Amino acid sequence: MRFPCALGRGGLSRSKREGDGATPVSALALRRLWLRGDHGQRPPTGLPVRLIQADDGWCDAASHPRYNKPVRLPFRASHERMRRDDALYDLVIELGWNDRPVRRGRGSAIFMHVAKPGFSPTEGCVALNAKSLRRLAGRLGLETIVSIGLGPRKLRG
Repeated sequence: MRFPCALGRGGLSRSKREGDGATPVSALALRRLWLRGDHGQRPPTGLPVRLIQADDGWCDAASHPRYNKPVRLPFRASHERMRRDDALYDLVIELGWNDRPVRRGRGSAIFMHVAKPGFSPTEGCVALNAKSLRRLAGRLGLETIVSIGLGPRKLRG
């Protein structure tokens, strides 16, 4: 299956840094699917599912001990809100970038999520239209690896 997608405004990078807007060139494992349960039904998937709550956030402050990890809001350090007012995070696949182990400043919150209209660039994530993302979720599991910028490969999983 092939789907059009949006990548980071900074293009692809082999040396991803926090705030550069680049999508990392890498083979990434999938960690879990985050879902806005009030904005649609749960898609079939082989991934663990976490329903997004009003107090869910993601720390993007490189100097904080919770860097590149989920946090509960309110949270004093820089963070992203997982429950957004737009539809971009209605369905989010958490990609295994810079998480095992976390390296300070190497980038955070690299997700696969819903694209903006017209597929405008992301802040470093991979974004697909909502219909494609829901369809793809049914083919994903913890054994799936997503290859970004590493040449022609098939999605495994």
